[in-house]
Amino acid sequence: MALNVIMMGPPGAGKGTQAERFAGAHGVPKISTGDMLREAVRAGTELGTRAGAIMGAGKLVSDDIVIGIVRERLTRADTLPGFVLDGFPRTVAQARALDRIIEGRDSLIVVKIAVSEAELVRRLQARRVCGQCAATFGGAELAATVTACPCCGGPLLQRADDDESVIRARLEVYDRETRPLMEYYKARPTFRQVDGAQALDRVQAAVAAAVESAAAAGRTPVEQGS
Repeated sequence: MALNVIMMGPPGAGKGTQAERFAGAHGVPKISTGDMLREAVRAGTELGTRAGAIMGAGKLVSDDIVIGIVRERLTRADTLPGFVLDGFPRTVAQARALDRIIEGRDSLIVVKIAVSEAELVRRLQARRVCGQCAATFGGAELAATVTACPCCGGPLLQRADDDESVIRARLEVYDRETRPLMEYYKARPTFRQVDGAQALDRVQAAVAAAVESAAAAGRTPVEQGS
């Protein structure tokens, strides 16, 4: 069975890290919306050209362009054994489009990484970004005394949007905007939730177990519009 996975979770939950780990462990591509947009722009596809013009003007790329780019990416041979989506879908409209895109393929497995708001605030406040190479590090990855980037030696800085009031506002927006999406998915037998407030390796093991359980529950292709 192909492992067609969506990794979901609020900012700071670690979904990007876990998506990367799961994809690497299972030999499937980890696909993020940002990666797909940048790749389409570099490749000069019709959708990439449209997206590049919109992003260059500082505007948000529309659903139809994002969905089209996802559709193009998921037709490639490397996604046949499965894929891990990070950052897509973000809306019910995108989720319905994804169901249509993968109709006839193995079931979609949705894994939500759950972390309390207090822990998310703590993590995001502890996050640092290198002012030189832009590498990002979580609080758990750096000792409290480390002030230089382990990659290039540049200064480690706190992002302006990692202020507590800004973080709480972002989390509120995330919760409000994704609640309909969670409602869309959570009744499916292939929806799973894992505790993201554990050590990275424990979360990784929990994600692997959740996907295995969901895969066993979803042996039939996804139904359009379910």
